[in-house]
Amino acid sequence: MIDKQKEKVYNRVMNNHLALYRKYRPRTFEEVIGQEHITKTLANQILAGKLSHAYLFTGSRGTGKTSVAKIFAKAVNCENNKTGSPCGECEACQRLSKENDINVIEIDAASNNRVDDIRELREKVKFAPIGAKYKVYIIDEVHMLSDSAFNALLKTLEEPPKYVIFILATTEVHKLPATILSRCSRFDFRLLSIENLSKVLRNVFEAEEIEAEPEAIKLIAASGEGSVRDTLSIADSINAYANGNITKEDVLKVLGTTDHDLLINFFDNIINKDIGGVLKLINEIDASGKNLAIFAKDAAKHARDLLVCKTCQRPDEILNFPADVLEKYIAQSEKATDKQLIAYMQNFASSETELRYALSTRLLLESVAIACINGETSKKN
Repeated sequence: MIDKQKEKVYNRVMNNHLALYRKYRPRTFEEVIGQEHITKTLANQILAGKLSHAYLFTGSRGTGKTSVAKIFAKAVNCENNKTGSPCGECEACQRLSKENDINVIEIDAASNNRVDDIRELREKVKFAPIGAKYKVYIIDEVHMLSDSAFNALLKTLEEPPKYVIFILATTEVHKLPATILSRCSRFDFRLLSIENLSKVLRNVFEAEEIEAEPEAIKLIAASGEGSVRDTLSIADSINAYANGNITKEDVLKVLGTTDHDLLINFFDNIINKDIGGVLKLINEIDASGKNLAIFAKDAAKHARDLLVCKTCQRPDEILNFPADVLEKYIAQSEKATDKQLIAYMQNFASSETELRYALSTRLLLESVAIACINGETSKKN
């Protein structure tokens, strides 16, 4: 009984030291959120037995490229595959779940980018898988390979053994030679919406028994900028501060970002040419201990977001905002002209670096805000 209690405590401690994005990495295609256009296609290919010998997974960081590659590697070797997704219970799935399985080879092209590394890979490709249908090579950050390494890889991609599947993953697909692109089935991973990232967070927080305000979840999701990994890493940091009970104020304090409502209030004063209101708000922001350089950066982004709302027919396709926040931005954008918003964006953007080193950050920010009110543009632009 005592041993079981010790084991329980040990497991809890070890789990606490495992990053959330690693602990909650999806294990089946169904658990992957926001990439259904890819997971459904891959599952259908597996069920139909129509597999390509080489796949290219491209997209921003943290969107699930490596996770989907690992799920795919298990799915093509699964002994009880009825849905296209790995069952997770058969001997092959259990074995392939281990990080060091010899039939799934992960290569980091950032540190293995020489031609000799690829030649070594070509030699190992000749050996058949052991206890599995396929050997799957996952080459991450493949754009980092040298030109000679790409040429060596090309020969293997042209005529690989029938039991070998290559998955090339990259965040910079434009750096890949056309000869490599033409030999791969390409899948583009999308950045996730705030709604999808919020769903991920709610599921993780529920599993971890973490309390979080709905607005806090939205802010964390927005700060992840479409990346699941970044979102969960940020959530990890904030939870360490909040100790299992995350509020909106905790998120703003840890991230140093500015509340949407505060920015809207600040810009209302600028648009209405209320110098006193602007000075009062800057005083309150400074007194709260907020970094004014970060505020200037947030203000520049806010002006840019207003410009998107003002000039684009579908701002929701560009701005990853909750519906209620987007509505406020659209309403405020109608109060200013394109020229004004461009001037605001330029003024605050150019002042950010100066504010990091200014002796009086408050005075400089006040000057920039008043310049916006007077319709002046920074001399640097």
